[in-house]
Amino acid sequence: GADAVRKEMYDFHDKGGQHIALRPEGTASVVRAFVQHHPMTPWKVWYATPAFRYENAQAGRFRQHHQVGLELLGTADPEADVEVIAVAAEFLAELGLRQVELQINTMGTPEDRIRYVEVLQRWLRERVGYLDPDDRDRVEVHPMRVLDSKRRATRQVTADAPAISDHLSTESEAHFSRVLEGLRALGIEPTLAPRLVRGFDYYTHTTFEFVPTLVDNAQATILGGGRYDGLVEELGGPPTPGIGFGSGIERLLIACDAEGVFTTPKEAVDVFVVDVTGGAVARDITRELRAAGIRCDRAFDQRAMRAQMKAADRSGAPYAVIVGDQELSEGVVTVRPLAEFGAEQTTVDRAAVASHLRDVLSIG
Repeated sequence: GADAVRKEMYDFHDKGGQHIALRPEGTASVVRAFVQHHPMTPWKVWYATPAFRYENAQAGRFRQHHQVGLELLGTADPEADVEVIAVAAEFLAELGLRQVELQINTMGTPEDRIRYVEVLQRWLRERVGYLDPDDRDRVEVHPMRVLDSKRRATRQVTADAPAISDHLSTESEAHFSRVLEGLRALGIEPTLAPRLVRGFDYYTHTTFEFVPTLVDNAQATILGGGRYDGLVEELGGPPTPGIGFGSGIERLLIACDAEGVFTTPKEAVDVFVVDVTGGAVARDITRELRAAGIRCDRAFDQRAMRAQMKAADRSGAPYAVIVGDQELSEGVVTVRPLAEFGAEQTTVDRAAVASHLRDVLSIG
């Protein structure tokens, strides 16, 4: 959006005097690639990129962050909106996030927005003195960005602001209804958020955000997106509708931490390989066990048996695979339990060590 470009774009002059601007988000870059390469439509693409915003760093909001996103260009069908939002929901579910709310709104057509902005601007002018000082200039320059403000005083005022849903054309109402019906048919129940406008000017029709319910923070949105049917043309391409979303990895990590998604296992490895015959056998066994899906580690520098066993104990592995001169000559290994004091060790044929360990570790 124009306001974001003016205030938040990270730009500077390099040593050669060139004016450089760092990418603030991923959608515009994907659209430029579409305009340049003319792929067949509908075109579906995902991306991962660093992004930069010149703003005050705070929890969940950094001057440099990392964004993953998905874009679908070439269709205005409301079912495309449903598909993109469903993929976003599945993405978060695959991460293990369950305490997440889908908030959704519609921006209507550009004509709808013009009518709505006039109504909103009149309403805000009557209350401008109650807004946060940093938001007051936006009433004249970009009133819809006032709705997107995260500042407490402004949010208290805009809680009662006119909703764009009351100023939609028949076309926009029909589009939004089909999106809601499609989501509910998939078992996805969105929360209507009439003041959800997102931070960029290019959105039309559907806008949406996923917000974690366990993170009490105005910056907590972990994934957001919407439809942008005029952006391709604005960037020099043919009229092409599109919809997509972006998600900040740093915010995803905060939400995952709040839900306890990432738990550190008690044992970082399943097996520690001890080899006092020079290390070549440990190298081969370690590779073999990893290929069999067994987490394993080993010692280096041809250390003595005692030093290697101490390393095995420190690793937290429940089992050690031991190769000494006798085991090497007989084509076997010794499997010693480490977690249970006094438990009996087992001699296993060298060729069967992976299958034996998968059995005792109950893997697959």
